[in-house]
Amino acid sequence: MVCALKLCVLPQSCRYQLKVRWSTAKLNLAMTLIACATFSFYLQVLPLSWIYDNFLPLLTAASAITVLLVIGLYISSFSQSKMLASGGNTDSGVYNFFIGRELNPRIGTFDLKHFCELYPGLIGWLVIDLGMLQNQYEKHGSVSTSMALVCIFQFVYVLDAVWFETAILSTMDIVHDGFGFMLAFGDLVWVPFTYSLQARYLVDHPQALPNSALLAILCLKALGYCAFRGANSQKDTFRRDPTHPSVRNLQTLKTERGTRLITSGWWGVARHINYTGDWLMAWAWCLPCGFGSIIPYFYVIYFAVLLVHRELRDEHACSRKYGADWDKYKAMVRYRLIPFVY
Repeated sequence: MVCALKLCVLPQSCRYQLKVRWSTAKLNLAMTLIACATFSFYLQVLPLSWIYDNFLPLLTAASAITVLLVIGLYISSFSQSKMLASGGNTDSGVYNFFIGRELNPRIGTFDLKHFCELYPGLIGWLVIDLGMLQNQYEKHGSVSTSMALVCIFQFVYVLDAVWFETAILSTMDIVHDGFGFMLAFGDLVWVPFTYSLQARYLVDHPQALPNSALLAILCLKALGYCAFRGANSQKDTFRRDPTHPSVRNLQTLKTERGTRLITSGWWGVARHINYTGDWLMAWAWCLPCGFGSIIPYFYVIYFAVLLVHRELRDEHACSRKYGADWDKYKAMVRYRLIPFVY
């Protein structure tokens, strides 16, 4: 509720543009963590460990709320003066419901897609993690190194998302995709309840990590984060100001559209190197769970499929957008995701 009340956006225009106050996401995250620390860990009047015992009812409630939300969005999309997504305005009602008809549904000036994309799912994911951490402590009398590592890694990931909040405004989800069942379910159900599987598993299966394994996992996380954040920051900075000192010396390919494609730096390593970094970080969340079950590795397996599909979709979109220039770019940056492999 606090997140919803604080998120203010500009009215929609022909091209979706949005300015977010720099403090919005960070303040919401800080307020949530302070509330959890105060009422759950210090005063212990609202124990988050309750989440573990009520995981299925919470999942069911979130799913039901999502379905009701999407039904309402689908019905309201038939009102006049709605901006429809190009991909969600087909002859198939089922497909339109799934992919989303309206591009950026709003209640007044409150942007539902931007809110759901960033706030309840990501911050809710951290709250679930904290509930699992507290439950492990109550059951075993301590927090395992593996649990602490998973919670810290995932906190860093969410912190990165809220710190660079404005970066999501140029993503395909915000700019091109409608807000239907796919995005709503992903934001409100899939992210918080699936991405927290490692912490939930560790409640009953705490793992003791040797120093060598701990060091290797930390290095993997650092490498993944450097590739993920380095590539995304390079791209975002270049889009805003190509003359910025951090990107002005990058090599580029000028296209017939008048834009430039980066062919050096992180983007000279692979055409979708940010996805590679994201996947490496996923491994760093799963490995602390050991090898006693495949359940904690569901995320890294699913994420590999998702990223390859997204990469293929990006390749198709860029090929249509840039034409022959994209073929030139592929000749200069040969690898898609993994250098010398793929």
